[in-house]
Amino acid sequence: MSTTRGARERARTEVTAAIKEEARRQLAADGAAKLSLRAVARELGMVSSALYRYFPSRDDLLTALITDAYDAVGEAAEAALANAPADADHLARWLAVCMSVRRWALGHPHEYALIYGSPVPGYSAPQTTAEPAARVALALVSVARDAHRSRGLALVRIPGALRPEAERLAGDVAPDLPPETAVAFAAVWAQLFGLISFEVFGHYHRVVEDRDAFFAHAAGELARAVGVLTQS
Repeated sequence: MSTTRGARERARTEVTAAIKEEARRQLAADGAAKLSLRAVARELGMVSSALYRYFPSRDDLLTALITDAYDAVGEAAEAALANAPADADHLARWLAVCMSVRRWALGHPHEYALIYGSPVPGYSAPQTTAEPAARVALALVSVARDAHRSRGLALVRIPGALRPEAERLAGDVAPDLPPETAVAFAAVWAQLFGLISFEVFGHYHRVVEDRDAFFAHAAGELARAVGVLTQS
């Protein structure tokens, strides 16, 4: 790589980072629906035509921000799982992942809102966001998989009419887990982010005071629902 090319790539990386940082600031101030390439360019002292060379449209910039947010919370979940003590049981590892997602969400509320809040009017996320969006789920699935391999999972019975959907879900997410687990996991997934969203968006005000203890208990119940923590 030539020195000139290397300098250009570094400059492009720095400008791209500056654009996304300003866009995040605007998200925090005005929300995703009002994100504007022209406003970003103006704040950075750029002409709009120059910014379009980095992000051709608002949707391209939104996609980059969404991907970054999914990757950031996914990295937090994966790090929590990797750093769990070697002798940690399945419940402890499950809780470590859930706690890490909650911490990230509370520390990055506007980025959390971008990926788990209300849809942005007129925007449709491309398929490229699916892989980073799955990182947290895959971290939790890995805990369920380890629990299943070591002693099996406590399965919740499902109605026969739901069996085809259960088998489809299992095939898409974790073919080596029982279909019943896939159904339970889909419900648990929604409940986990419901718990986090209520806290991030202020719905626990004057309702839940000891939120650390409350979340730890609720996340443990989710582990029980998916079979990671068996009934005592």
